[in-house]
Amino acid sequence: MTAPSKIRRGANRAPRTAEAAAPLPLDQILSGDCIAAMNALPERSVDLIFADPPYNLQLRGELRRPDDSRVDAVDDEWDRFDSFGAYDRFTRDWLAAARRLLKDDGALWVIGSYHNIFRVGAILQDLGYWVMNDIIWRKSNPMPNFKGRRFTNAHETLLWCVKSENQKSYQFNYEAMKSLNEDLQMRSDWLIPICAGEERLKNEEGDKAHPTQKPEALLRRVLLATTEPGDVVLDPFFGSGTTGAAARRLGRRFIGLEREPEYIRLARERIDAIQPYDPGVVRGAPSKRKEPRVPFGALIERRMLEPGADLVSPDGRVYAKVHADGSLRVADLAGRELVGSIHRVAAEALGATSCNGWTYWRTRRDGRLVPIDLLRQEIRAQYAE
Repeated sequence: MTAPSKIRRGANRAPRTAEAAAPLPLDQILSGDCIAAMNALPERSVDLIFADPPYNLQLRGELRRPDDSRVDAVDDEWDRFDSFGAYDRFTRDWLAAARRLLKDDGALWVIGSYHNIFRVGAILQDLGYWVMNDIIWRKSNPMPNFKGRRFTNAHETLLWCVKSENQKSYQFNYEAMKSLNEDLQMRSDWLIPICAGEERLKNEEGDKAHPTQKPEALLRRVLLATTEPGDVVLDPFFGSGTTGAAARRLGRRFIGLEREPEYIRLARERIDAIQPYDPGVVRGAPSKRKEPRVPFGALIERRMLEPGADLVSPDGRVYAKVHADGSLRVADLAGRELVGSIHRVAAEALGATSCNGWTYWRTRRDGRLVPIDLLRQEIRAQYAE
């Protein structure tokens, strides 16, 4: 589902204040029922919720490999529900509690498999959440299908949601995600291996300490994409503490809710051993949408460009005359006279539907042609000072 155009990416977030976060049990793991714990926390107090709820896997008997060895599948009591109706009631209750906790510009992530994600998705929409994206976590090393009677389950689904269709602002660090992806737009399919090797927590017998431990790389991407340093992230199904581990490294604050004492112990030990990154390296690439708007006319008013000056196309074949009101006049290659804004004239000269005039037009400076966007950046630097 695509969000409406009136929702803007992080442009008008409410200011972050230490006073708003002071009453919260920051960087703590609370023991007990997650719904009761969420209902006890202040309303509109957290920036992001990441939820990895029980999947209700409905396993029937033991799962064994071809060599007859037993697969360590998820058969814990916390993943068992008497019926779909019972699971739906549980889901509705925790999603309602989560929505109450989110700030007005907050967001929710929930992860699941085919066993539960469609039920969760329908319920969160019924409660008023607005789905921004569904993300496919494609596992590079999935567990094979041992019986050979189905396709190998090689992915899980994450739903990224805001509180309502009418939410006007939310955090999305588009440039940071693009930077993480070698200057390409980040896609909605993420190839990340499942948790293995040294990252996988083990118990005293050498077995998996938690059956569904998520890779930290997955949570790092979620937090880098939709939070800023200092934001408060709540995880109502804290488990082995992956959300807390990623938050601690990246300079975010966390609140974990967990009812299993052994998982709480493991998570605390894991997080306590983590050394946070230096604050100077956790802030992502700056958002261009948050930069102050500079109209082309400002360049003329500040006499960085004079009326009558010529702007030149990148290939040097089209010249445009700057007018005192910030419009351009140009004769295109077909001899037509075009008048309009830097964007409109550039688009018409190219025969395109749109064009970014800031990066298209050049002006002469110190004997060489440079994009007029460099002049705009100089003004923005003056605003910052």
